[in-house]
Amino acid sequence: MRAGAHALTLVSVPLNVDVLTALEDGAMALVDLRRAAGSPPQTTARNQLRMLTRIGVLERRQRAEFPGSVDFELGKAGRELIEVARVTESWLGAAPDTRVELGTSAAKHSIKALVDGWSSTVVRALAAGPLSLTQLSRLISTINYPSLERRLAAMRLAGQIVASENNPGRSRPYSATPWLRRAIAPLIAAVAWERQFAAGEAPPVAVIDVESAFLLALPLLRLPDHLTGVARLVVELRGPDGQLVHAGVTARVAEGGVVSCTSRLEGATDAWSSGSLGAWLRATIAGDLDELEVGGDGELVHELVGGLHAALFGVSSSREIPLHDGSFH
Repeated sequence: MRAGAHALTLVSVPLNVDVLTALEDGAMALVDLRRAAGSPPQTTARNQLRMLTRIGVLERRQRAEFPGSVDFELGKAGRELIEVARVTESWLGAAPDTRVELGTSAAKHSIKALVDGWSSTVVRALAAGPLSLTQLSRLISTINYPSLERRLAAMRLAGQIVASENNPGRSRPYSATPWLRRAIAPLIAAVAWERQFAAGEAPPVAVIDVESAFLLALPLLRLPDHLTGVARLVVELRGPDGQLVHAGVTARVAEGGVVSCTSRLEGATDAWSSGSLGAWLRATIAGDLDELEVGGDGELVHELVGGLHAALFGVSSSREIPLHDGSFH
């Protein structure tokens, strides 16, 4: 499992969504909460409520006037998890074939396909460009061939990848769809939630996660036509030993978009931006660039970072944006 997968898995469970929705307006008695959540079996409800309480999403209060009766309400983690659910719901609503409603089995399958592809590094591999099943199998040695094939089938069924019609069989390349690229929004929201509320349960953000996010999202950007240049975008992470680790991409901009992108950070650039993971999360989610360090062509950096916010979390994120057929690796 990779960073972001834990929180997304929580909001993929229909019963969890029903519970969050029911408690959004205030505390409820157990019997009323079960009814509002669709009257699930008592054992199922008890187990799920116990798990959500253990991780701080819910708070459980004994009712003094009725011994043995309890109320449930959202904890701070629960209120913030609703925000993750809303970002995920927005992403699901832009599914390519039909709108997918959060809390349904279709949503659960779509989120599971995304989480499995993200955690297995299939998404990272396809972020760099189209690859066939055979090529993916050579790149990802940690997954056996049948399991990899199942993950690709699930992602394709969900509309997250498409297969070329020009190549038959196992040599057919698969490509990330614009909808998969926009999945970085719920993943980023999930990472922000995990950092605050599940640091001990969720994996920390790694270099591969940062690379995947940039490589997937940058082709979505629509930039001013006059903008041109090369920019380095760097996220400062802390390794297991506490040492500073740099992760990110170098992107070339021309003709109103990002035309090439590489995870290599060496070489000359026209502009650069760096900052902590928290600073980048705030910049991307809220559009707040104040904590990022910027050098060189300030317009180029601000358009890139602001473009990420707009494409993933702004009003333009629901529009269909033409992708540049460039080099991403």
